[in-house]
Amino acid sequence: MNIQAMMKQAQKLQKDMMEEKNKIDSEIFEGKSSIVTVKVKGTKEILEINIDSESIESDEMEMVQDMIIVAINDAMKQIDKETDKRMGKYTQGMPGLF
Repeated sequence: MNIQAMMKQAQKLQKDMMEEKNKIDSEIFEGKSSIVTVKVKGTKEILEINIDSESIESDEMEMVQDMIIVAINDAMKQIDKETDKRMGKYTQGMPGLF
């Protein structure tokens, strides 16, 4: 394989990787934790936090705050998992590139 063909292949791979990353970035992931639901873009930007207020007593606010953290972390893990799944074909087991 000559250098020119290798460069062309590398450019196509880079383009494919960026397209896949853009798809992930535009998706919305939903993290859940009993009474809390969080929507997060693939860029890890939090879009929405919903709390089932009917399930909350006034003295349970600390628990609600913990549930928000759990739901956000759940959504972030989904994004990382999806990114690893889709981008793994490009990175071939080299974690942390995205």
